[in-house]
Amino acid sequence: MPTRARPLSAAAVAVLQAIASGVRHGFDIMDAAGLPSGTVYPILGRLERAGLLRSRWESPTIAQREKRPPRRYYEISAAGVQALALSVEHYRRLGRGGRGTPGLTPKPQRS
Repeated sequence: MPTRARPLSAAAVAVLQAIASGVRHGFDIMDAAGLPSGTVYPILGRLERAGLLRSRWESPTIAQREKRPPRRYYEISAAGVQALALSVEHYRRLGRGGRGTPGLTPKPQRS
């Protein structure tokens, strides 16, 4: 399995970290990553095309029963786990160099 030559962006790292915590749908990912939909959905598409995550649509029956549109659920792939680990390590090394580390963990939710 080839490794990525470049680390993921800080926003992509936040999205992958949110997904790595469990199978999630778009609104959950936005909340956990602290990013707007206009940032999250393009990242999800790029990560899926790169093979770093996969998605599936829930059954329409479940959505109908809950009176809402069907959700698309995302989960991280083995390649995504590896890319996430490499990117987090890259940003941690930058932080030790005094240049600051971008947000590497999902932002806490405000009450």
